[in-house]
Amino acid sequence: MRNIVVTGGSRGIGLVIARRLAVSGYRVVALARRESEALVNAIADTAKQGQALHFHACDLEDLSTLHTLVTDIRRTHGPIYGVVNNAAAGAAGMLSNMSEAEMARVVHLNILSPMILTKYLSRSMMTRREGRIVNVSSIVGLRGYRGLSVYSATKAALLGFTRSLARELGPLGITVNAVAPGFVDTDMTQGMGDDDRERIAHRSALRRMTRAEDIASAVDFLLGDGASNVTGTVMVVDAGSTA
Repeated sequence: MRNIVVTGGSRGIGLVIARRLAVSGYRVVALARRESEALVNAIADTAKQGQALHFHACDLEDLSTLHTLVTDIRRTHGPIYGVVNNAAAGAAGMLSNMSEAEMARVVHLNILSPMILTKYLSRSMMTRREGRIVNVSSIVGLRGYRGLSVYSATKAALLGFTRSLARELGPLGITVNAVAPGFVDTDMTQGMGDDDRERIAHRSALRRMTRAEDIASAVDFLLGDGASNVTGTVMVVDAGSTA
């Protein structure tokens, strides 16, 4: 059974991805600061079906612990086949009014954490000459969005990271891709008013917002054998918002 690490796996898109991958036959290790009630229920549900979904507590903002974290995961579950870098901090607001501490936190968690975690996880893949890395970016990293300049910058950085790392690891049989969701109905978008949500849905070709399940399906594909020759790409899943 192939081991997949999913960051931010206790809620939202991360939890939906973790459940989907467990159903697809992977052994999934969901990383988060704490185990949510939704994740506890998901672990119980998947176990009843003979599927493997596990939780490992960690603070991705504490970069000094990431090497030990990867060592613990490998010792407990065996070699790592793939990672889904999904965890991210949101930061809505005009740049001129945003605190420097908040800006630094978003850059730290959204860029440095996945880079360093991938550094250590990819070593296991390099040794075995196989693996999958999927970075969850966003369409705002491609197009931008008013009031999300810092968040957009971090998601754009992930795209450059994806393309360059694909070149680095490709000769070893490891693929690196990104998924760029549109606005998804999760906790991160619940702060939007109904008018804003309706406006976003109306702008898309399909006249609706993206579902977390759509993102999970894209990730599942990129991790699978059918995507063995897909690398360095950005899969946009946004109901046609950027069409």
